[in-house]
Amino acid sequence: MVTSSEALILGSRVLLCAVVVFGLLRAAEAGRKLKFVNLIYRHGDRSPVSTYPKDPHTEKDWPQGFGQLTQVGMRQHYKLGQYLQRRYKDFLNSSYHREEIYVRSTDVDRTLMSALSDLAGLYPPHGHQIFKPDLNWQPIPVHTVPAEDEKLLMYPLKNCPRYEELLNATMNCPQYKAIMRENHDFLKMLSINVGVPFQQVSLLTVWWIYDILYCERAHNFTLPAWVTPDRMEHMRQLKEFALKSDYEMYKWKEKSRLQGGVLLKQILQNITRATCDSNSNPRLKLIMYSAHDTTIAALQMALGVYSLAPTYAACQIFELYQEKDGSFTVEMYYRNESNSEAYLLTLPSCTKSCPLKKFIQITADVIPKNWEKECRVHHSSIQIELILGLAIGSCFLLVILFVCLKLWRRDMDQPLGYQKLTTHNEETEKMLSA
Repeated sequence: MVTSSEALILGSRVLLCAVVVFGLLRAAEAGRKLKFVNLIYRHGDRSPVSTYPKDPHTEKDWPQGFGQLTQVGMRQHYKLGQYLQRRYKDFLNSSYHREEIYVRSTDVDRTLMSALSDLAGLYPPHGHQIFKPDLNWQPIPVHTVPAEDEKLLMYPLKNCPRYEELLNATMNCPQYKAIMRENHDFLKMLSINVGVPFQQVSLLTVWWIYDILYCERAHNFTLPAWVTPDRMEHMRQLKEFALKSDYEMYKWKEKSRLQGGVLLKQILQNITRATCDSNSNPRLKLIMYSAHDTTIAALQMALGVYSLAPTYAACQIFELYQEKDGSFTVEMYYRNESNSEAYLLTLPSCTKSCPLKKFIQITADVIPKNWEKECRVHHSSIQIELILGLAIGSCFLLVILFVCLKLWRRDMDQPLGYQKLTTHNEETEKMLSA
């Protein structure tokens, strides 16, 4: 039987152990340093990108037309910027320093405007940065490339024949065919109500219709009577299935190498480069990518951490830490609600703070080594034009050579007689003596 004095001693030892362990954890926590952040977010609330044939609403019903960031979307990203400012207040400077941050967006109005709204919340001007006293804003550069040159942030990536083959194969999978059979009547109902011929209705059509109705409902437009809550939910589920079929269902790893793995490769390059930066020199601390729901979805599916389609202003975060022993770890966080904290995402087969080397090893199978080769991109149109040009040029040269040869043979066959030369010389002499 334990006496009261023994219990007191035991309790003291337990308390001492707890204090020691807590102290060690705090020391370990204090010893690690945040070195770099790479994040990707979806644009904010927008108008629909188009309409369907029987839609009672038109582009004129939206202040800036189709596909444009709304004021709701601007506020969402301003709040996200403020959230990032709070999250990284001990990491980033409170005022904008151009050496610390790089921002890139797709060349789309809503993503460019989202990035600018985000930066307004992240970096309100201070001191000498205030160029107009009554304006709590300063211009911060956002970089982009022309849409036709975008090979990093706009998904699905185009000009990849192998990916198209995989999509076609996916639609022939038993699971995909079963979904289409089960929803035959539902798709026919949509066809009639939206005015699209049934033979043209696909899961992509459902995605498109759902997006239009979602935007209209969010902005209090009156929806047609056939649009019930149950049907909206049905469309949402089919949209989720369509999204997964694009990037996850059937040969997931190969699809990822051709799609989301491209962005993951760039992010890991950014992170790896940051491990070489020294504290003594100004260094890049934050890279921000302003993109789309499909961008985040393709990336998360490549990582094996996807759950649901990204909401407006959803933000996927990668944080690089240097541990006390000098090693590097990566932590992932995801903020899928405008008013919530980012929550932890753990890479499958790894831990919360995943060692960078292990992170790279785990994701190696979804990283493309040579994207164009894996896509089987042969630039066929360029090759055809080149071949045609060479063929036409060769024929033209052959014609010229043939004509020249004929003329030369004719001159050879006609002998230059003495009388002709004499006559020619006589005429020349007459001209010179005139």
